[in-house]
Amino acid sequence: MLLSDKVAIITGGARGIGKEIALRFVQEGAKIVIWDINIEELEKAKSEIGKFSPHVSGYKVDVSKGEEIEKTVEDVLDNFKRIDILINNAGITRDALILRMSEEDWERVIAVNLKSVFNCTRIIAKVMLKQREGRIVNISSIIGLIGNAGQSNYAASKAGIIGFTKSVAKELASRGITVNAIAPGFIQTEMTEKLPQEIKEEMLKRIPLGRFGTPKDIAEVALFLSADASRYITGQVIVVDGGMT
Repeated sequence: MLLSDKVAIITGGARGIGKEIALRFVQEGAKIVIWDINIEELEKAKSEIGKFSPHVSGYKVDVSKGEEIEKTVEDVLDNFKRIDILINNAGITRDALILRMSEEDWERVIAVNLKSVFNCTRIIAKVMLKQREGRIVNISSIIGLIGNAGQSNYAASKAGIIGFTKSVAKELASRGITVNAIAPGFIQTEMTEKLPQEIKEEMLKRIPLGRFGTPKDIAEVALFLSADASRYITGQVIVVDGGMT
């Protein structure tokens, strides 16, 4: 198994891409720790993923708040003694054209999507530094590379993740910690299902492979970046978009 006995924290792991990553990691022998702010979805995910492994736990955490992360990391270490993998996946959208976007919507998206990556990485990297090894995978988006009308806050947060990834990779490399990012394209999740049908049809025309991506497509790349096969890869952004960009 590629992740045998590895301890993996997955933020926003109760549904969508995060949940699929958790399921894939369990299949490869990892011990999974799901963080999510939605307690109902968290319990559902624990129950579903728990069918495949007894090593699944969950914590209600607002990853935009450093003090909550600090306390939860202490509890994780009490239970598992180490943290091998961090998947920074938590994210939200609050779409609006720039002239209509509220300051609150801007700040909330930046807090959940970008500040959370800073918080989790800063705190958990301390654990990995002592271990002298670790894998950090940040979920960005192609919107952080190409932008999108009505998503200036989301695009800024995802572009920020890319710059953050490249910088922190240089800081942690000497201690055996790799830091990479995945930039998904149009992935079929609950978030994208809310989009109008005409927008989906237009997006599909721009994808050379002729289909939307699935959470499993992202989970497979996350697995690669978390396993020993990628030990000489750091500071990179892997675009998973069916050729769209």
